[in-house]
Amino acid sequence: MGAAGGDQVFGNHLGKEELKAVFDAGMKAGLNLWDTATVYGMGASEEILGAFVKDCPDEEVILSAKFTPQIAGDGADPVADMCEASMERLGTDCIDLYWIHNPADVERWTPGLISLVKSGKVRQVGVSNHNLAQIKRAEEILSKEGVHISAVQNHYSLLYRSSEEAGILDYCKENGIDFYAYMVLEQGALSGKYNTKHPLPEGSQRGDTYNPILPQLEKLTDAMRAIGEKYGASTAQVAIAWAIAKGARPIIGVTKPSQVEDAAKAAQIALSASEMEQLEILAKEANVDTRGSWENPMV
Repeated sequence: MGAAGGDQVFGNHLGKEELKAVFDAGMKAGLNLWDTATVYGMGASEEILGAFVKDCPDEEVILSAKFTPQIAGDGADPVADMCEASMERLGTDCIDLYWIHNPADVERWTPGLISLVKSGKVRQVGVSNHNLAQIKRAEEILSKEGVHISAVQNHYSLLYRSSEEAGILDYCKENGIDFYAYMVLEQGALSGKYNTKHPLPEGSQRGDTYNPILPQLEKLTDAMRAIGEKYGASTAQVAIAWAIAKGARPIIGVTKPSQVEDAAKAAQIALSASEMEQLEILAKEANVDTRGSWENPMV
């Protein structure tokens, strides 16, 4: 979101008008869960989203927001304080899904979710960027008070499958927990839009991260493109379809209405077992590590 720092991270800058078109396209396509956080633009993302949802009936929009420990205040209840500030910016009296953004201190911050659920300010809670032991410990803390983890959100893509390797996807399936995957397209590196001849925007964080490894991704993205042609689908849609087939709910960062339509269509693609295997083999052969600087290892 350019208005919330996307110009530095993604190499583009988007105003409210462009973003409103994206929001409208998402709602029209039935993609109605909007994931944000106070730390995204230090409130700017929430304010923009709040302006967009104010005319939508509450039951038609699912709002997802986060408590980020690193910016916690020093009040008596920092989790509640950040949640209430998010609610004000979003223009709502209830957040559908509220997350602990990262496991900075599971013992300290997880209990803060309990009163939010019991007071009705939050409908469901989740944890993001937690490893399996941390997820289990968070569930132990919450379940003593009758609250349960409804969702886990981690970085997960063809190039970064650590949540799968660590058994987190299996744990979620076994316990009825939704697994949300962010960076499914690896900030565009798996979108089919970029290659060595057409690199990601120079000077952006994602360009600095992914341009050096584009040569290693070409066999994979070529295969994704070929598979996509079979289904009348784009390379990006194949990446999203793969994640859905693995049991994930992809969270897609979109900047254009056409990308929203791509994401919606991806849910209709059913990749074969051999296609899934081919993609996973090529991804492993690419031998790249796309773990973000903010992430701790899952395994």
